[in-house]
Amino acid sequence: MKNKIFYKSILICIIMLSSSSIDMKAGVTPNIKEEVVTYTAGGVTFKGFVAYDANITGKRPAILIVHEWWGLNDYPKMRARKLAELGYIAMAADVFGDGKIAANPTEAQELATPFYKDPSLLKARMDAALIKIKEYKQTDTENIAVIGYCFGGYVALNYAKLGADLKGVVSFHGGLGGVPVEKTLLKAKVLVCHGAIDKFVSQKDVESLKQKLDSIGADNTFKIYANAIHAFTNPDATATGKKFNMPIEYNADADRDSWNDMKMFFSKIFTK
Repeated sequence: MKNKIFYKSILICIIMLSSSSIDMKAGVTPNIKEEVVTYTAGGVTFKGFVAYDANITGKRPAILIVHEWWGLNDYPKMRARKLAELGYIAMAADVFGDGKIAANPTEAQELATPFYKDPSLLKARMDAALIKIKEYKQTDTENIAVIGYCFGGYVALNYAKLGADLKGVVSFHGGLGGVPVEKTLLKAKVLVCHGAIDKFVSQKDVESLKQKLDSIGADNTFKIYANAIHAFTNPDATATGKKFNMPIEYNADADRDSWNDMKMFFSKIFTK
């Protein structure tokens, strides 16, 4: 009986020590390294932003982030930092090139329009960003995803539809049109995070893409957030909407829930 009590005590101590070790690791403050990186394609220079936790050793999944139609401003950089805190290496891609940032909706439309018209341009710019993130020793080249916001969501989805070799793509309040869905090209799993009352992207658009993805047997998930309109993840959206009289607005609940849905999605698509 005494032996049983002794061994049970030892076992409890081992479990407590193990739990303590896990908690200590979880409590370590991330050491986020940030780098502005340049890369080129088609005679254009791009200025991306990379973030990763230097406390983590070895390779880890990589996330490419595609900005809104405003360009690579502070918002996608903030998302890169948050992804780095989660343990990924993240790169906010400069799709427009030369670090261009729009000052108003007219300029934004001018910068974004070529990518709606020319899928090959979209693919070439994203291919360049993908090559760049793969150069990092921290990148697990077998586990890469792309996320995008508004215009960036459109880019992420269409990059996947054009045959990009990715584990997954996530669109946050993104455009859902573009090139056709083809079974022979789409390799990535898809998560679409959509505001229920988005005035730019209709429920009909949502249902149309869902039907097309289902028709080819694509692995896809659609999440709809109540009372959320366009740009619901961006804390600056409300002020920007008022400034330019646009139907965009931040929604803290939808921002939180969509971020959690993305984290769950990543936990499923990335292999060890």
